[in-house]
Amino acid sequence: MQENPAKVQKLKAKPTVFKLGGSAVTRKEKPLTPNLQAIRRLANEISQANVSPLVLVHGGGSFGHPVAEKYGIKEGYKEPSQIMGFAKTHQAMTKLNKLIVDSLINHNIPAVEVQPSSCVVTKSGRIQSMEEKPLIKMLETGFVPVLYGDAVLDLETGFAILSGDQLVSSLAIRLNADRIVIGADVNGIYTADPKIDPSARLIQRITLNELKSLQHKIEGAKATDVTGGMLGKMLELMPAVEKGIRTMIVNATKPNMVYKALKNEKVVGTIIEKGETVV
Repeated sequence: MQENPAKVQKLKAKPTVFKLGGSAVTRKEKPLTPNLQAIRRLANEISQANVSPLVLVHGGGSFGHPVAEKYGIKEGYKEPSQIMGFAKTHQAMTKLNKLIVDSLINHNIPAVEVQPSSCVVTKSGRIQSMEEKPLIKMLETGFVPVLYGDAVLDLETGFAILSGDQLVSSLAIRLNADRIVIGADVNGIYTADPKIDPSARLIQRITLNELKSLQHKIEGAKATDVTGGMLGKMLELMPAVEKGIRTMIVNATKPNMVYKALKNEKVVGTIIEKGETVV
């Protein structure tokens, strides 16, 4: 899964890459339904944390996933009706992105949409190339680029779904990020699925090797998710952690968790580090 960009770009200040999970900003049980209250709250927390430079990536939640699944976009181009499906999947994501960008701007954050379908090409679902120069310039100027999981063109399969999680990991590596913060709909990584197992225990700190040994215990999300649920998210983060980029998962559905994580304050969550031992 590891990606090796030809050249790691250097910024004067290492950016924070923040992933806002789709389940935290949409109502996943109802297609194409945003959680506007949560979007406003999270925009306020991001504004109050005042982190710079910052790259924001958001998931699809009830916007992108149901449409992509309906048309089988993840499986690649097989028949002509999928062309419209690709367009509708991208359209759904731009609608969600506009709501998030509008709220960020309303909270005095200079957010600018960056469409992954216009700057990323995949090969068999993995990022093959990415145009980074506009991102670098945006960050140097003081903008907050806002990307998202998207339907993208693919060299092998015609098109594919690029998950926000793969995008986060790739961006963190390419931009030499200081850290990754993931805002999920759970407190972090558990020993079992906390939504169905009351004995599930939160793992507060975990190394890369320990995470790999727990892979078989991490269950995918029960709701429709064409990008792999929690297991998929963890697998996508591994290349960035391998590069020594510290990653933290917090619950974005709970007030002030994102604010505290972005401010590097003590917060309930899971820290993933490369080190062999955890102290």
